[in-house]
Amino acid sequence: MSVNLTNFNQTGAEAVLVKKSENKQPGLVEKINNFLLIFSRISSSEKLFFVQNLGIMLKAGVSLLMSLRTLAKQTSSKKFVGVIEDMADNVEKGKTLTESLAPHEKIFGELFINMVEAGEISGKLESVLTQLFTQIKKQHKLVSKVKGAMTYPIVVLTAMGAIGTFMMMVVVPKLTGMLKDFGAQLPLPTQILITVSDTLVNNGPLVFAIIFVFVVVFIRVLKTYRGKYYFQALILKLPVISPIVKKINLAKFSRTISSLLKTDIMIIKSFQITANVLGNLHYRKAVNEIAEKIKKGSTINEVISQYPKLFSPIVVQMVNIGEQTGELDEILEELAQFYEEEVDQIMDTLPSILEPILILILGTTIGGMAVAIIMPMYSLSNAI
Repeated sequence: MSVNLTNFNQTGAEAVLVKKSENKQPGLVEKINNFLLIFSRISSSEKLFFVQNLGIMLKAGVSLLMSLRTLAKQTSSKKFVGVIEDMADNVEKGKTLTESLAPHEKIFGELFINMVEAGEISGKLESVLTQLFTQIKKQHKLVSKVKGAMTYPIVVLTAMGAIGTFMMMVVVPKLTGMLKDFGAQLPLPTQILITVSDTLVNNGPLVFAIIFVFVVVFIRVLKTYRGKYYFQALILKLPVISPIVKKINLAKFSRTISSLLKTDIMIIKSFQITANVLGNLHYRKAVNEIAEKIKKGSTINEVISQYPKLFSPIVVQMVNIGEQTGELDEILEELAQFYEEEVDQIMDTLPSILEPILILILGTTIGGMAVAIIMPMYSLSNAI
């Protein structure tokens, strides 16, 4: 029985091909699976596999169409299979790889598509795919490092919140109930502990509802441009977090500009594409402004030096050397490696730095509760 591939669109931008039999309509389970494909994500590891193997096959002399068909069979993600098959169909119709990638910009990104376009125009597509593989691999490693370093404190803080809530709602009421029966004047710490405990016990659903609403509102505000802008401004001023965020953005900035320049994309266009790649809105705004100033005739070194809070002196100095020697792409690649190694070291040591801080917070919280309970008992024992 032959198998057709039918388009399944997501918000007009992502076309996902779903296998369907010619002789019968898809069943309920298949319809549900096809619907769930909309919400599935294509991981960086799958993109890495695609880019690396596409470059290898093209270097080996395999045609682009045959390479795409082969990769579609080897990809585990059903959504990505549909995307690659859609690209292969477009290539078979005579479209370029860039034109085939265009409907899937949400998956591959502007950087990916522009570099492929430059590779096709210059006839260096295999070389560009190698650079893209390095770019995606470095970014994936950077994100994984950050997520791995943040997992430990998040788990500890969540456990602390759950244990603290259990203590306040179950354990503390039983202990403080005895203290209330004595009718003695209770110390201020004990009164605060009892008040908090009674509030959680008597108005627990209301308290949790308020917390839930606050979290939802906070997340929604962060999704707005203004909310995200001001929150990231605060992040850039925090003593411990700010240096990490700056180094991550500088590593991504240097790596992206370097990759784009190596594909002979114009410098102004390279900065504009890089601005869209950067997640921090302050860096994005600065890079867009830099592109406009370069367009008016300023040198990169002069413009970057106008943003001392975002670009460190070493960046300004390295860019100056790159402009003078005509090897800006190589200099920025070395700069990217420097900051990536810095971030690696920070992320490796971050758990050991945060551990004593978390222990101190945990010890202070438990110690405060213990003192609040023991103080009135000690006073009552002395009175007896």
